[in-house]
Amino acid sequence: MAKYSLGIDCGSTTVKGVLFDGEKVVDSRLVATSARPALRMHEVYEKLWNEDVGYVVTTGYGRELLPEANKKVTEITCHAKGAHFLGGSVGGVIDIGGQDSKAILLDKDGNVADFLMNDKCAAGTGRFIEMMCRILECTGEQLDTFSPKGPTVDITSMCTVFAESEIISLLAQDVARDDIALGVIRSICRRTATFASRLPMQGSVFFSGGLARYELFRSHLEAAIGRPVVTHAQSQLCGALGAAILGYRFVK
Repeated sequence: MAKYSLGIDCGSTTVKGVLFDGEKVVDSRLVATSARPALRMHEVYEKLWNEDVGYVVTTGYGRELLPEANKKVTEITCHAKGAHFLGGSVGGVIDIGGQDSKAILLDKDGNVADFLMNDKCAAGTGRFIEMMCRILECTGEQLDTFSPKGPTVDITSMCTVFAESEIISLLAQDVARDDIALGVIRSICRRTATFASRLPMQGSVFFSGGLARYELFRSHLEAAIGRPVVTHAQSQLCGALGAAILGYRFVK
């Protein structure tokens, strides 16, 4: 008798995999997508699959790329299921991915009631933060160490190209790196809050995706939204977990 389901989420920047036993995450993997998403998906599949896996569900941009999958499900549905599992009775989900952002309204059972997706511009996504870190010569892991050094800095350009020029100009004016980074984060959180406010979310909001790892982002997003924002140590695995949860129903 099979014991596990396997969920794999192939995003634009990372591929995540989760092995699920119906109650908890048994094992997981995360690798960079790079330029070969099908290869990376199969790599995650090979690392996690075993003879006790009864069902495989894929999601994300590359969900069609794994022939071994039993089912392919949209990332909206999977993020909703994963967030409901990790966050409990949250009213909605905000996911900031590598190249897009999503706002999902949930019903009381964690099902999708409505959603919005912003995939037209890199502003406010993980790619935007990668650009900022490259110019500021820092890593994402340093974000939670940043603190204000001077007056508040507002980044007015949310187009990636213009924002890059604005950041370089601020550096030329000897504005502290911490203040520039905080300005970028505030701008992203305000933009995300405006986008998500188009959905009538109630109660707390679950923050998923790679940027949910950073308390600095969570706290600024909470301030911008004006309601509690919760996250989890496994927030980055949210889509893959949701896929595994959906797949577990078919495990026999």
